[in-house]
This record gives sequence, structure tokens and C-alpha cells, in this order.
Amino acid sequence: MPVVSNTSPLLNLAIINRLYLIHEQFSNIFIPPAVLAELRVDEKLPGSEILSDAIKSGWIQLKELKNHAMVEILCRDLDRGEAEAIILALELKSKWLLLDERDARKIGKSLGLHVTGILGILLRAVKDQKLSSIEPVIGKLITQCGFRISDNLKAEILAESSKISHVLSGTSKR
Repeated sequence: MPVVSNTSPLLNLAIINRLYLIHEQFSNIFIPPAVLAELRVDEKLPGSEILSDAIKSGWIQLKELKNHAMVEILCRDLDRGEAEAIILALELKSKWLLLDERDARKIGKSLGLHVTGILGILLRAVKDQKLSSIEPVIGKLITQCGFRISDNLKAEILAESSKISHVLSGTSKR
């Protein structure tokens, strides 16, 4: 089943050189035109070269959408990239929609989509033993990308990551 992504998971993970985590977990990603425009792969910006390479290699693919009227309705509350990503995910009957923004996630979920974002991708990487610790990655997201995360959510994610690590290492108390 297809996977659709909004800009932020791709761009932020590319900036910190962790875009490969998305590729390892989902193989191919579809993006709508607004997301491609927001990625600005033709400019010399942090992450642009990695994203451009992923597009050239074909694992990130541009996909046109059909329901532009619905995009315009969603644009009342969301930015164009988020709106197009949600509609494309619905059109493709996507298994996953990669989104980080709270309002867009709520709308995606209300439309029956399975939504995850950077933090979910990082937790899955720990579970798959592709990432040993989330804390330094979150630190890079905050300092290099301006990623915003509440202290409570950060504590929850770090605790969940630690729990997963302990289970995998066999040190979990049962």
C-alpha cells in the first residue's frame, strides 16, 4: 500500500541526515506537488541534496492529485502541502500518512487515515534496532531544524524509547 508524506518529516530528517529511516521503514513515498515545491530541492539548502537524490533514485515520487476542490476546502485550515498530502493519501488509499503538524494530524485521523510523524518514525527505528537512542536525534531536530516539541511529549517519547530498548535488550522486568 502507498505511503504519502507531507514536507516536515522528509525535510527535517534530511537536514539531520536521517532520511534513510523513512526509506527503510516505508520503501517508497508519494508526495503531492505542493510538498515538492516546499522541499525546494533545486536550492542549496540544508537537506536539499539528500532529498534531490531520493527523488532522482525514485523512492520519493511526485504524484498528481485529482480532487483539487477538496484541497481548497482543507486550505481554509491547513497549509497547501498538508491539504494536498491528506487528499493524496485518501485518493491512493494510503497505508500511512506522514505528518507532524497537530491540526493536520487531527484532520487526517478524522478522515480515517493512519498518521505518524517524525517521532513515530524514530520510535519505530529504535524498535527495528536501526537507532540506538532517540534523545540525540531529537536534540538535532530542535537545534538544526527548529523542531518544536513540548517537554511533556519529549519525556513521553524518551520513556517509550527507553522501554523499547529495555525490552529488546532483555532487561525488561515482567
